[in-house]
Amino acid sequence: MRSCRLSLATLIVIHCLCVSALAQNPAPAGIRPEPPEGKGVVALRAARLIDGTGAPPVRNAIIIVANNKISVVGDATTVRIPSGVKVIELGDVTLLPGFIDAHTHLIGRVLGDPEGDMAAVRDYEAFGAILGVGHARNTLMAGFTTVRNVGASGPFNDIALRKAINEGWTPGPRMVTAGHSLGITGGHCDNNGFRPGLLERSIAEGIANGPDEIRAAVRYQVKYGADVIKTCATGGVLSEGDAVGTTQYSFEEMKAMVDEAAQHERKVAAHAHGTEGIKIATRAGVASIEHGSFLDEEGARLMAERGTFMVPTLMAGEAVERAAKGGIIKGLRAEKALAAAAAMRKAIKIAVANKVQLALGTDAGVIPHGTNAREFFLMVEWGGMSNMDAIKAGTMNAATLLGWEKNAGSLAPGKWADIVAVSGDPLKDIHAMAKVVFVMKNGVIYKPKAE
Repeated sequence: MRSCRLSLATLIVIHCLCVSALAQNPAPAGIRPEPPEGKGVVALRAARLIDGTGAPPVRNAIIIVANNKISVVGDATTVRIPSGVKVIELGDVTLLPGFIDAHTHLIGRVLGDPEGDMAAVRDYEAFGAILGVGHARNTLMAGFTTVRNVGASGPFNDIALRKAINEGWTPGPRMVTAGHSLGITGGHCDNNGFRPGLLERSIAEGIANGPDEIRAAVRYQVKYGADVIKTCATGGVLSEGDAVGTTQYSFEEMKAMVDEAAQHERKVAAHAHGTEGIKIATRAGVASIEHGSFLDEEGARLMAERGTFMVPTLMAGEAVERAAKGGIIKGLRAEKALAAAAAMRKAIKIAVANKVQLALGTDAGVIPHGTNAREFFLMVEWGGMSNMDAIKAGTMNAATLLGWEKNAGSLAPGKWADIVAVSGDPLKDIHAMAKVVFVMKNGVIYKPKAE
């Protein structure tokens, strides 16, 4: 990473904006707040910095933030902090780009909630969104300043949550949202196990069969604000009545979805556990394979050739395995959980060995919101990844998958001021990634370091 000396023009701008960027107070009840954006200039000083690109760490690091953008990144020998600028001394911490979780479900109940199985027929439609407010805050405070929310219950509740966060009504991460996940009738993206006539879903709720319905379903999600299209290419673990690896969409159907999404400048994220479903979705041109539990060597080579990302969601595998062994889930779902979790431990190693691009994703909702950083640990422990590569998976790689690499994912001048500090050095101990002591998003400090 190249250090950056301050130009005269930069110094002038900083002096003109010399007001600290601090967490904004919410507006009085009933009055629309200002969108959460930093105002003025602040300098962060820390023992070290990891920029998210895989470059060597910077010692005695300094970042200068002007409004909501990073202005200068460097070290104490190359960066002079102008007089009058507020300096936040963070001490023995590591500065990092805001973490990115590329597979979350902020809306609704979490695995293990005793009311979860009946939520689809007993919860009010807005209830999941209300829960999502707390989930979003916990996620942000854990250092995850951006998420890709790949499917939500209710009528576009994830879009509503995104709006509330962006307008400043409630704190939370930046959200790339999918609306309803697209799937076949009776598949993993459908609601199964209820009597006929109770939950008969249409393309408006993401259930589509055949290329024509699929195209219409994509258009419907885009119409109401979806940033990304999420699909269920195979069966899943927590759904009723389908095998975990069963292929659910044909190549022709998947290709129609990818092509229609591309017409609207959207990418497709494919939930795919099964070996053949992974290959079909990859050949059809999806941007990412979610889970990839039963990935084989052929599938990994195909993904690497096509530049398809894998979002392994190792925490979800661990969580459903624990739930099966603890009796929280039973029967077919428990059998699927144990099989998928065992396969995931092999699949991540196959992906790493074949140089598949990896982006961090947790399946938060299956795991408790705010515990997302454990995925960094598992990428190292299960996958044999280096600490630096795991960090990159949750920063620059994930930003690239989202199409946000110009604005997020690394610490560089001109990028959004999404900055996290963790206690200690995560290159020495990856568990430091869970020790978040400072969170800034868009130049606003949401979690100041305790004195």
